[in-house]
Amino acid sequence: MEPSDYLNPAEEKMQMAVAYLDESLSHIRAGKASPKLIDGIRVEYYGSAVPISNVANVSVPDARTIAITPWEKAMFKEIEKAIINSELGITPENNGEVIRLSIPPLTEERRKALVKQSKAEAETAKVSVRNARRDAIDQLKKAVKKGMPEDVEKDAETTAQKLHDKYLKEIDTLFAAKEKEILTV
Repeated sequence: MEPSDYLNPAEEKMQMAVAYLDESLSHIRAGKASPKLIDGIRVEYYGSAVPISNVANVSVPDARTIAITPWEKAMFKEIEKAIINSELGITPENNGEVIRLSIPPLTEERRKALVKQSKAEAETAKVSVRNARRDAIDQLKKAVKKGMPEDVEKDAETTAQKLHDKYLKEIDTLFAAKEKEILTV
């Protein structure tokens, strides 16, 4: 019954919450082109749904354009249909060789909505970190009843709080960077 038996899983959960936040923030469109914007879009390919990157070359030639070059001519229609049906809100342009997605500049209203969405994602991550800390502390209190010394438990609680603070700061940093990216015109 070592305190690390309780703190390590809690820290792992906190790390996963931060990693998930980082991933979900990367999918929020901030007026700049990024291949990650289309990561979640799936296309039908020989009977199974696969990411666009599995059937085409995805590149970013400039800050406002995503270029998708399908490896098979038959995939043009499938990729266009998937993009149109997605929540991306961008109409693809097809010249027969490359599908281009022009990322329009964001309106002030849309920027505020994206910041709000990012803040909600950050808050969800914070809740996950808090839950991990609470679970660890609950388990430590139960361990005291099973024979763990109270001073060891108190030290472990302090460590859990420090981990909590560290990961909340990381979340705030990620959110601040995304907010700056969204609001930069």
